[in-house]
Amino acid sequence: MEIKFGTSGWRDIIGDNFTFDNVKLVTQAIADYINSEPTAEKSVIVGYDTRFLSEEFAKLSCSVLAANNIKSFYCNRATPTPVISFEIINRKLNGGINFTASHNPPEYNGIKFSPSWGGPALPEQTKRIESRIKELLINKEIKQITFEEGKKKKLIEEIDTEKKYLKHIKELVDLNVIKKSKLKIGVDLLYGTAKGYLDEILKDVGCKIFVLHDYRDVLFGGRRPEPDDEGLSELKKIIRKQKLDIGLSVDGDADRFGIVDRDGTFITPNQVIALLLYHLIHTRNWTGIVARSVMTTHFIDAIAKKNGIDVKETPVGFKFIGDIMVTHKNEFIIGGEESGGLSIRGHVPEKDGILACLLMAEMVAIEKKTIKEILNMLMKNVGKYITKRINIKSTSEIIETLKEKLKTNPPISIAGLKVNNIVTMDGYKFILEDNSWVGMRISGTEPVVRLYIETDRENKLESLINSSKQIIGIK
Repeated sequence: MEIKFGTSGWRDIIGDNFTFDNVKLVTQAIADYINSEPTAEKSVIVGYDTRFLSEEFAKLSCSVLAANNIKSFYCNRATPTPVISFEIINRKLNGGINFTASHNPPEYNGIKFSPSWGGPALPEQTKRIESRIKELLINKEIKQITFEEGKKKKLIEEIDTEKKYLKHIKELVDLNVIKKSKLKIGVDLLYGTAKGYLDEILKDVGCKIFVLHDYRDVLFGGRRPEPDDEGLSELKKIIRKQKLDIGLSVDGDADRFGIVDRDGTFITPNQVIALLLYHLIHTRNWTGIVARSVMTTHFIDAIAKKNGIDVKETPVGFKFIGDIMVTHKNEFIIGGEESGGLSIRGHVPEKDGILACLLMAEMVAIEKKTIKEILNMLMKNVGKYITKRINIKSTSEIIETLKEKLKTNPPISIAGLKVNNIVTMDGYKFILEDNSWVGMRISGTEPVVRLYIETDRENKLESLINSSKQIIGIK
């Protein structure tokens, strides 16, 4: 057995590797990491999502922390990931442990650790925790007291996280303009943690909302709680049927967003990040920098260039964008990833789907146009950007061959277009002579090649996809 922290924590199948024993093991490693830090009093927040046994895993984690003389603030209800991040910063804690597998299928659960700065743990921090896990597998030095004993010793305290976070969000979003617009909004909570957050804010400002899946279902309706085009089919139907202005959704732990336009068209995360960059520039007059991961759209770069804004490119994983947020606190405008995460100046260095949804509602309220109309106007100004991401399941043999090919003999042209530059920050990104680009990343956990394409015409997109598949070694 090996426990490794991926892009956003450790995730595994419940009852297989994700067991009570392994939760104790990982918590002890995190406790040892926290106790090695140079602060006198140690305290963390422990949260959880709506998955099977999540609150029980969280209580067990608190019990281990208490035995290690670390105070834990146990959330009294399923809590969004960005709220955990907010509480770490607001309470000046040593970190947070969140039991969530985000948008993974229902059979998964996970542990996400965030250190004192509130963003996801950086690689050097997770490597230390992984190293300690390996030691604990041998020496079994795991401490534990009961949850009730921890409460009696005042090392475990149950808390409500809702009020302070909602107050903070109201300072970031112009809720008055949403209120005046009287928008009709579809909200799909996907059985997750955003219940009482996204829906309540919109109710409070008087929006007429149609809410889907606002209750706990540990099976998430039989699919993964991901607000993508396929996952929001019910939301799209209700938008068209009820003639709503916009559809908003978040994933199981509310750190990713999904947006649907008035006609039921899914708006991609790439488009949303670009739209909100434009929106923040023109409504807040913000200048400075924008951060995006390496496989995220260059639509952002075009808007930034038009407005004299710098772009910082990062490896995949919001922790790297969060690091830039903290480093460039006063210059930062927005940071985002094509997988559906973003944050803005003045907020936490963590993905927040609730914030993204509210900002999109604000934009529609101010512009008094459909999202596609705003998008078309923006593309007329800076150029057209068509993006596509494909997860290609393959064999280990094909993947090993591809790794060697990309390393020793990368393509000099794709679909007849010359490769002008190769970015190897995270995977391989081929910048072509017409500014189209192709990205290839090999999954570290499954036999999958992630293929990313961006260009300016549909027919060119198909050619680039076909050519890229040939390079990978599949039809």
